[in-house]
Amino acid sequence: MSKTETDRFRLMCRQFNWLAIFMVCCVGLLLVLMYVASPIAYMLRGQARPPEFVDLWLAQAIKDLPQLFYLFAVWSIGRAMGQLGKGRLIQPVMASALRRVGLALGFGGLLSVFGVTNIIRLVNDGHGGWMYFDVSGMTLGMIGGALFLLGRVMEQADRVQAELDEMI
Repeated sequence: MSKTETDRFRLMCRQFNWLAIFMVCCVGLLLVLMYVASPIAYMLRGQARPPEFVDLWLAQAIKDLPQLFYLFAVWSIGRAMGQLGKGRLIQPVMASALRRVGLALGFGGLLSVFGVTNIIRLVNDGHGGWMYFDVSGMTLGMIGGALFLLGRVMEQADRVQAELDEMI
């Protein structure tokens, strides 16, 4: 790559980092407003909510738990792009990012497919299904596992390269 191409790549990485930060902050703020600030505002105004509302709120909050893992994955990607934008070497940054993103997507997918339904079963006195056939959650879980494995392969390749460099 020429100097101008490298500079352009680093600029795009820094821009992506800011985009990821913006997305995580906006979605995180919406989640906080929806699940924390709104109920507190109703309580402070003295508007009591019926017990059914609390059950619905809790069920919806449980359903949205995988979003926290997905936001962490976006944050990790943005962080990696920020490091690349600062000029760090691609291989160690990508190996670490792939492992973190893979774990986040994998756990988010597992939670989406298996965890959410069973946590809701616990809250609803055993009523509900055992597994939610969420194709997107299953796909994200599988992609997360593959990314984690690719990150480990890249890390191993980096170690082998370092050994070969020492021999030369």
